Amino acid sequence: YAMFLSLIFLIVLVAAVVGFVFRHEIKTNFESNLNLALRNYNVTTDRHSEAVDTIQRTLHCCGVQNYSDWERTEYFTQRGIPRSCCKSQDDCPEEDLKDLSKAKPKVFVDGCFFLVTSTMESKMSVVAGISFGIACFQLIGIILSCCLSQYITNNQYEMV
Repeated sequence: YAMFLSLIFLIVLVAAVVGFVFRHEIKTNFESNLNLALRNYNVTTDRHSEAVDTIQRTLHCCGVQNYSDWERTEYFTQRGIPRSCCKSQDDCPEEDLKDLSKAKPKVFVDGCFFLVTSTMESKMSVVAGISFGIACFQLIGIILSCCLSQYITNNQYEMV
């Protein structure tokens, strides 16, 4: 049991160190994947398109850097900016979404990349605190299981 807990503890520790060391690469990779999701955005039930819509609706953002990122997509030439960028679904006609100047007052202008990364960074202290607490419990479990193992080993000889 102590070895199993030690293995889990080491895996979590390595994952935390790797995440901290490669955080800039993770950001760059996220940005490129978000750009790719925008380029391949469509109205069918595509997981990436649903993720883009969810991010835009939840964080009140539009595009990667700003709402004009949609202008470089194929979806924009056909249908304009997606409705998930609209501040109000009632006041967001499709003809306004096809023109960036008309769409600007009706859509969120901030980009999603900055909002996602800043949200994640602001929650890192909570994640680190919870992880530290779990690690402490794991270490206590490792120590107690080693003590129990030692106790069992010492008392076996007395029982015979």
